Order: sequence, then C-alpha cells, then structure tokens
Amino acid sequence: MTLVRHPNNPILTRKDVPDISPHVVDASSVFNPGAIKVDGKYLLMLRVQTRSRETFLVVADSTDGLNFVPRRELVFFKGIESVSETIYHIYDPRLTQIDEWYYVMFAADVEQGCKLGVARTLDFNDFEFLGFGSDGDVRNGVLFPERFEGKFLRLDRPNVVELDGGLTSGDEIFLSQSVNLVEWHRVGSVFAGRPHYWDERIGSGPPPIKTREGWLHIYHGIATHFGSANIYQAGVALLDLGNPCTVISRSRNNILEPRELYELTGQVPNVVFPSGIIVEDYDDYGFACSESLVLVYYGAADTCVGLAHTTIAELLAACLY
Repeated sequence: MTLVRHPNNPILTRKDVPDISPHVVDASSVFNPGAIKVDGKYLLMLRVQTRSRETFLVVADSTDGLNFVPRRELVFFKGIESVSETIYHIYDPRLTQIDEWYYVMFAADVEQGCKLGVARTLDFNDFEFLGFGSDGDVRNGVLFPERFEGKFLRLDRPNVVELDGGLTSGDEIFLSQSVNLVEWHRVGSVFAGRPHYWDERIGSGPPPIKTREGWLHIYHGIATHFGSANIYQAGVALLDLGNPCTVISRSRNNILEPRELYELTGQVPNVVFPSGIIVEDYDDYGFACSESLVLVYYGAADTCVGLAHTTIAELLAACLY
C-alpha cells in the first residue's frame, strides 16, 4: 500500500476529547480533521460530534505530528452569527496557507443543503468568517495554496446525485475560481467517478500539494455496488501545474482502504476519509521534495482519527498505476 498506517492508530478517539461545557460533554466521536504545520508545530482542526449529533470544531496541538492534545475550547468563526439562515452543522474543515493567512474551508448544513464556508486566521486562536460560497449545494471544497493570476482556486464537488432518503452526493470534482473567496465561478470539470470500480462517487480529500511534476491531489472514492454498505477509500491524481483541469495521471487502485477494525466498525462502517495532509520538506521554490515524508490524517468509520505516512515519490508512482 502507498499509505502506511501508524502502529499507534487510531491516534485520537472520543476519549481524548475534553468536556467543553455546555456544548461538548462525553463526545461521541472525533474524525475528518484538517491539518497544517505552523512554526514547527503540528495542528489539527477536529470534527467533534456530540450525543445530540451536533458537530463542533476543536483545534488540537502536537510537537511531533502524532501525539495531539485537543484544546478545551471550541473554534468560533467571528461574524458567522450574522448569517440569516439556520446552520445545523459545521464540519470537515480543510486547512490551507496562502501568504500570511491560514484559511479554513468547511462544510455547513443549512435548509437548502450543504454550503462551503471560508474563515481565516493568523494564529489559530482568533478566526474571521469571510462568508459562504455563492454556489448551491456543494461539498468537499479545498483551496490551492497559491493564487493564479490574482484569483483563488478551489476544487469542489457539487451534490447532484440524489440518494435514498432525499440526501445528495456527487460523482465529479470541479475547479472553481474566485477573487474574494465568496463569489465563485466554475472553470471546468477535473475528473469524475468511475462506474463499477472503487471510486464510483468521489470528492476531494486534503488540499493539493505542489510538486515539480504537477499538483498531487488525494481524493476519496466510494464503491457503491456492494449490497451491504458503501466503502470509502482513498486515491491520488496528478493535475497539471498551469491548468489543474488537466489530469496528467490518476491511480488505478486505491492507496488506502478500510481494513482495520477501527475503520471497519463505527458510526459509519467501512470508511477511510483523508482530510488533512502535512508535507515535511519543500525546496526553495515552494515545490514538495520528492523524498519528503508526507503525513495523511483521516477519519476512520466516522468515529476516530487515523494517521498514515508515505512520500511524495510514492504518491507520484501510485498515480502511474
């Protein structure tokens, strides 16, 4: 396997989440974290779920990328209280640094479906809400770590496939652009799910990584053709540096699939959901080094957090097969 699980997995469970009264008491689960490295320290932004099945975001700190201590406070996006519509859940944060700002792109469930929201911070203590995207029901949004001709770029997944019970999902990742992170315009399709294979429905995982060969992008794929349950797995694609709508190569096989008990059994069985990535080494021009260690943080069975490691070279090799 391209991604190798850490032997201490799962690295975070519900027992690691402190009580943050009155909202979080005896948390039910923790999963799908965003990840980033700031001034030599590792940060996760955790999705924490309570017994009421409400979701909250909590930052966790680490000095080694393995042993994380969740803070005893909830993340609050200043300004989000002025939103007129009812927000039921905020979840699945993805973290990206652009210049001096750290951006949080997150999903929010409202009456009309799911919206992508953006907040920013300089220190991961105070957060400023910038707004919800102008487009409709969309999920799995991740920002590129640099602007293109002054514009922000985002990979996203519109929810256009209706599931049982009225929920929606999607089977195609698109590229969108914006000048202000609120008004978004679709550039084009990047790639779609592959019927009858491991990635019939798809969505972006962590933000893309810049390499000299192209943008490396880990995504999740869902096999839906099994009678018992959907199976969430991870794959990787390589996108053109100048035109990310162009796929240079894409892994034929998944690079991580549910195999361990904590991935097979939980709130949602058979799930590995990559959402956070940290690349340890970049060259002087901002490209990820080929032999750099890569840490991938993922939600397991919507219940706990797992860690897997690989290298840039191994991810590039996986794209070719």
